[in-house]
Amino acid sequence: MSDLPSFHSATVDAIIDHAGRATIPFQRAHREEQHATAFWFNELVETSDEGEVVRQYLVTAGEPTRVDIAEFTLRPELCEPTMSAEKLLMADFSERWTHLDRLGVAVMSTAGLHAHGARKGWRWSTDEITDGIAAGAEDIAALGAEPAAAYLLGHDVDPGTGARELVVVVGEVTRDEDGDVRWVGNVPRGCVGAPVFTGVPKGGDRFKLVCAGVLLPGDGDHPVAPFDRLRTALRALTPEASAAPEPAGPRPRDHAPKQRWWRRRG
Repeated sequence: MSDLPSFHSATVDAIIDHAGRATIPFQRAHREEQHATAFWFNELVETSDEGEVVRQYLVTAGEPTRVDIAEFTLRPELCEPTMSAEKLLMADFSERWTHLDRLGVAVMSTAGLHAHGARKGWRWSTDEITDGIAAGAEDIAALGAEPAAAYLLGHDVDPGTGARELVVVVGEVTRDEDGDVRWVGNVPRGCVGAPVFTGVPKGGDRFKLVCAGVLLPGDGDHPVAPFDRLRTALRALTPEASAAPEPAGPRPRDHAPKQRWWRRRG
């Protein structure tokens, strides 16, 4: 792919720096189907003098989660120490998700994933989409019928090996009069459920990076579940369906900024 214009390049670099370890690919276990991408999200519950309190979820499109047994691909940079196993099988997969049906989105508390790692002697080392990056109502309202540059951070499927490499796909997003957001552009196999980003120019060389929402299945231009609606739906969840709130601590970042373990696609 040819070099992207400077604004695109700066936005892609910001996405990788802030969210390069926020995604994880999954699929139906032992079958080459239902490939999708999920991502880690920290819902901000409250802020006090003692710090932030968050609930942490995996977030993805609802449809790919409706399988009995699934497998996550364990990206080496997401585990400390690095695991020799490449797959994490999960039984009763569909039952572990809470479906936000009006949005087409499913969320899962990450408590079980953290407990699994602790039992096996390792821990997750991830980035998360945070309240500071997740788009607010004003960010979504700023989108319109005129296509705006957008970026999909997901895991495609290598047609030869089935490998789930991280890719950044460049496209556009639009928003209609009803407030529905759509992705305009290529969607590689395996990228449904992935986060969609936009860079909002702030004048000069400055811009604000926001995660606009979750890419959903679709024909032609794919719908995007916008983050302002997702936030509202999460706040309405019962305590049993969400993770117990925990203090948010610093996460180690042991990869160099802009390290090229990903690919750009247009």
